[in-house]
Amino acid sequence: MSNETILVTGATGKTGRRVLRQLKDRGVPARAASRSGEVGFDWSDRTTWEPALSGVGGVYLVAPDLGSAQAADDIAAFARMAFEAGVRRAVLVSFPDTGAPGLEHAVAAERSLGQAGLEATVLRLRWFFQNFSEDFLREAVLSGDVRLPAGDGTEAFVDAEDIAAVAVAALTETGHAGATYELSGPQAMSFADAVAQIADATGRDIRYTPLSPEEYAAEQRAHGVPEQWVQLTVDLYAQIHVGTLASVTDDVEKVLGRRPRAFADYARTTAEAGVWNT
Repeated sequence: MSNETILVTGATGKTGRRVLRQLKDRGVPARAASRSGEVGFDWSDRTTWEPALSGVGGVYLVAPDLGSAQAADDIAAFARMAFEAGVRRAVLVSFPDTGAPGLEHAVAAERSLGQAGLEATVLRLRWFFQNFSEDFLREAVLSGDVRLPAGDGTEAFVDAEDIAAVAVAALTETGHAGATYELSGPQAMSFADAVAQIADATGRDIRYTPLSPEEYAAEQRAHGVPEQWVQLTVDLYAQIHVGTLASVTDDVEKVLGRRPRAFADYARTTAEAGVWNT
């Protein structure tokens, strides 16, 4: 399997581009697929699927809105097309069971891979370390005040590099077919803990300010954030506030034979790279 081309969807995203790099570092042929990638790919345009699958042995799947009926239908249709095209191995990015709406659609998408005949591995992910440096929390860190409605709830934040390493192992090695991995970091942390470690790594005065959901939503709207995103993030932070995502797993270590990266190490190396310099 290791010498067959791997199709990487979401190849410009936080995990996809790392999967692509790690595959190439191993000498595994990899094909970047995205709307703007070297291979045009769009989940909403099924005519782009077949060309992307030509000559492919494995696929890394990142689908938008996985908790929707449309995404579940798309994944099932793609899985059938992939198997007919000769694909045998697939890794799907999913989310943990938090009781949130849409879980049944995500589970249907997960099951559809095996039902199509693929050797499938599901990765259920927690919040990424890199949200603080490559995404929506970076500006808050730079401002010196991370204002969120997460209270003192904890989350087992995970490194996107570890996620990619697990995905690459599942795509290139035997023993992962049918597995569902709940990927977490080595410890559950509050946002106050995470921000304190970033402050320590940068030597800057950065604080975490807990807000009520109403206060947070009002501030987001005042900054012009779309209402759909406001409601989505309020719901996500609520899951952390009540401790839904506080559990730690050993699945990263089970697959990679080492402990997952610690947040403090991520904070130190990211600070050294100057990402949080003002």
